[in-house]
Amino acid sequence: MLIFAVKPGHDGTIAIVRDRKLLYSLEAEKDSGRRYAPMDATGLLEAAELAGDLPDVVALGGWQHQRPLGHRPIGAGYAGHHAVEQRPLRFFGKDVRYFSSSHERSHIMMALGMAPPDDAELRSVLVWEGATGAFYVVDRDGRVVRHIPVLDEPGGRYAFLYAVADPSFEPRAAAPRLGDAGKLMALAAYAEPGDADREIVRAVDRILALPSVYPPPKEAFRDTPLYDAGVESPQTKAAAALLSNRLFGIFADAARTHLPAGTPLLISGGCGLNCDWNALWADLGHFSSVFVPPVTNDSGSAIGTAADALAALTGDPHLDWNVYSGLDFVHDTEPDPAVWHRSALDHASLARAIGEGAVVAWVQGRWEIGPRALGHRSLLAEPFRESTKERLNAIKKREDYRPIAPCCRVEDTDALFHGGFEDPYMLYFRKVRSVDLRAVTHVDGSARVQTVSPGDNAALHTLLSAFAAQYGAGVLCNTSLNFNGHGFINHMSDLTHYCQKRGVDIMAVGDQCYRRR
Repeated sequence: MLIFAVKPGHDGTIAIVRDRKLLYSLEAEKDSGRRYAPMDATGLLEAAELAGDLPDVVALGGWQHQRPLGHRPIGAGYAGHHAVEQRPLRFFGKDVRYFSSSHERSHIMMALGMAPPDDAELRSVLVWEGATGAFYVVDRDGRVVRHIPVLDEPGGRYAFLYAVADPSFEPRAAAPRLGDAGKLMALAAYAEPGDADREIVRAVDRILALPSVYPPPKEAFRDTPLYDAGVESPQTKAAAALLSNRLFGIFADAARTHLPAGTPLLISGGCGLNCDWNALWADLGHFSSVFVPPVTNDSGSAIGTAADALAALTGDPHLDWNVYSGLDFVHDTEPDPAVWHRSALDHASLARAIGEGAVVAWVQGRWEIGPRALGHRSLLAEPFRESTKERLNAIKKREDYRPIAPCCRVEDTDALFHGGFEDPYMLYFRKVRSVDLRAVTHVDGSARVQTVSPGDNAALHTLLSAFAAQYGAGVLCNTSLNFNGHGFINHMSDLTHYCQKRGVDIMAVGDQCYRRR
């Protein structure tokens, strides 16, 4: 059975599933597309070619049109944990099954479909994103048997705080900016909740009490110390720490009160990218395990709709998937030999160059799905000097308060970082043990570590081993290879342009290495 699933709206994605195996997850922003872009005709044609055959099931994720006179649903619409539509469909002359379920369900079913197998009678699913904030208790057949609403718009409220403090945020905007929540996560580490004074506490209370932040009521906060205070001001940092603490506390209290203890917790929605919250969920002690998929935000919604269709037709949503399910790198040009010297990739030589300060564009195989660079479309650098972090943020044109994450061999993780657990998808914060890792240690002493094993990523593990042999630790800086505001680079022409404009020293593409002359 071939399923062709489409997620409309921002973070547009197509998932192609054959006989439970995820063949491709194609995000519109990848290949240097605009961040959060919807799927366009080019992406649809590319996906149709990759599918190979006409599908047996066309699965449309629920969404909604933005209309002057109100919202009109697309497919099964945005909300409703039981909202499902099915009917016959004539598709390019073939009789197929049309399936649609709500966006809310896409998050639930993505978590269920991607979670590791277990024998639990019940599972707890948390969906917290821009609009939805709720728990669901799901039985072993994938049926939602209990719905626990907690707080609407948790992600939207989080991003709204950044909007209140940012003088450049337009008060008449229709919605909080999608990228601001990640920036606020970085700022929250610069303060403690107790740093918030009485006026900041009142402002945070008001954000939590708002009926909606769509559109953002920024002008209503003109009387607070946060209004246009600047995102790096002490007030904003204190408010970010307090709001982070309060939001997690609201959901944690609901979990302890309403969810069965000892169940697995599956986390979905954009708030699942908050590594601090993920670590707190793992430490809560209420759940038998915690699973966060690498596409926990809307980049996984098409996968969720495909899993939902699979469950409707077979009774089982589980998928066979790999995080490297994007497209292969496109060699559309050869780098100018007057600028770049080409040679076979030698891991020991490359490790030595990195240790001496080179920044490397590292390209291997198919791109990783989801928003995190996991060693197939990465910028790599040595992790010991504070100046390395500053250089990488300058190359990427990012704010200097944002941290750089490390990738680390699994065998070195416990010696360098607290907590020996594996995290191949870079979704948890942990404290740094080593004082030498200055480039990857955030202001609060934490790091978002990608653990690397030979089975997960053999090429990157080999490079880390070569670096360890020369510098004593198999750990490097690892940040995404992309133009600011765009998805991962996937064409050689874009890569050479990027590296020449941004001063990247080396390009390692597959088994070839290109060094600046």
